[in-house]
Amino acid sequence: MRILVNGAWRETTGADVAAVLEELGFAASVVATAVNGEFVATGTRAATRLAEGDRLEVLAPMQGG
Repeated sequence: MRILVNGAWRETTGADVAAVLEELGFAASVVATAVNGEFVATGTRAATRLAEGDRLEVLAPMQGG
């Protein structure tokens, strides 16, 4: 399926947010996620199904000083 990840189109075999994060290498990372502008909590990622054309945003915390 084709979804928009952080503004770039990607082909994925993942059917839910957790699977796509694992596919992208974010599975062990501390990140925030949103699908189509709606926040997706860590505990609901495996249950949050994705569909063709969905927008997934993956945000990693930044440190600075």
